[in-house]
Amino acid sequence: MNNDYKYMRKAIALSVKNVKSGGGPFGAVIVKDGEVIATGANSVTKNNDPTAHAEVTAIRKAARKLGTFDLSGCEIYTSCEPCPMCLAAIYWARLDKIYFGNTKADAKEIGFDDSFIYDEIALKVEDRKIATSQMMREDALEAFKAWANKEDKIEY
Repeated sequence: MNNDYKYMRKAIALSVKNVKSGGGPFGAVIVKDGEVIATGANSVTKNNDPTAHAEVTAIRKAARKLGTFDLSGCEIYTSCEPCPMCLAAIYWARLDKIYFGNTKADAKEIGFDDSFIYDEIALKVEDRKIATSQMMREDALEAFKAWANKEDKIEY
């Protein structure tokens, strides 16, 4: 049996189990060199944490376990196509590959519609639904200048 199917079955099983225990229908598995490094399930409503998606939870666990924010060499298996937040987290974590089961269209059909976020990202800041105002840029640049000049920084 192809290991990809084994890991995807695990992600799907996590999603089903999570629904039965009061969580959302999403599960994720992170694998490195044929070893499961971390798993995650959606606990948004259980933990009152809007960022507690399966992929983000698995990424946090994998980073802690491996002692690094750079998850290069790892792959993620997720029961559903990642939402915009999870997709961004996957890119920031530098995972090598994404495998997913359900599509974002499947998620939309059961009430998990992220299309408005994709639409919002494409808009100019001033045209977005959440009022957004830039302010105190010159003051805020102080931290950026300090970072740019920091010689012992860890790039990411």
